[in-house]
Amino acid sequence: MVEPQPEVRWAPLPPRPRNRGRLWLIVGLVVAALVIVGLLLFFLLPRDGAPAPGGSASPSPSATTSPSASPSTPNAPSEGATPDPTPLTTPPPVGDPSLEVFRDKVGGWLTAAERGLDIVDENRNQDALPVVDSLQEDAQRLGDAVPPSSIQDAWRSGVETYADRLTALRTALESDSGVSGALDSARSAVAELRSVAGF
Repeated sequence: MVEPQPEVRWAPLPPRPRNRGRLWLIVGLVVAALVIVGLLLFFLLPRDGAPAPGGSASPSPSATTSPSASPSTPNAPSEGATPDPTPLTTPPPVGDPSLEVFRDKVGGWLTAAERGLDIVDENRNQDALPVVDSLQEDAQRLGDAVPPSSIQDAWRSGVETYADRLTALRTALESDSGVSGALDSARSAVAELRSVAGF
């Protein structure tokens, strides 16, 4: 007996699931990795490579100047030597400052001197010593400031007087005697400096 065979009928196959989500995920990860690598190269390579172009750029101008300088050797060294010394020699020479520029420079220190002496007058004890120390530092700055030649001698002697009176004030505060007289002397020295500077 022959067994009946099942009938074969054509039926459409079920559609395969689409993997677009996975594909986009893979593409996104690859793009992100490339961006990270690009950023690392951008930030790391210029630092390591910056000296090389600078080094290669400096020989090339010297190479170009040396052939052009070979026919006329006396002109090229003077041109090459002129730019380098000019920046070095230009800043050091300090001209005679105007009185207005000098006033702008020392005005803050003189104002701070008056305020500091007021603070010392209010305290008149060991707590005022740091204020006097600060005033002595400002007196040093006043001495380092370059005055116009028209007031140079008066300014220098005035700053020396002020510094001496600050030392006397510090001694008076430490010994707690004669503070009033030392304060008045220091204030008159500041007033004298202000008049010399034209305030």
